Amino acid sequence: MCSIRTSEVLWAQRSDKVYLTVALPDAKDISVTHEPEGKFSFSAKSVQGESVGFSFELFEKIVPEGCKTKVGSRNIVCSVQKAEEGWWKRLLKLEGKPAPYIKVDWNKWRDEDDEDSIGYLWWRGRKQR
Repeated sequence: MCSIRTSEVLWAQRSDKVYLTVALPDAKDISVTHEPEGKFSFSAKSVQGESVGFSFELFEKIVPEGCKTKVGSRNIVCSVQKAEEGWWKRLLKLEGKPAPYIKVDWNKWRDEDDEDSIGYLWWRGRKQR
């Protein structure tokens, strides 16, 4: 029997994007799909050969062509383009408490009021001046 496990997913947002960071060191066979209605799916193989994956409906619609994935040695960062600018009330369309593997990425989190001020270029990981 082949079982699929999940991996920790950290999320943060800006008015135009949502950032999803999947904690999976040395992942292989990575597949990320985005659908306009907001469906996001991830699958990969861990370094031990285990299948890792999850799928969920995001709070609002997205632009698949504007989504990017950056694979690092410790994690995979997905930048998801929102169809309409604005701040989402939550990550998932489904109300209630999200799955325990989904957590807020406080290192990337910005409040709505902070977005206009000088901040960090999280995608590049260095301070903007």
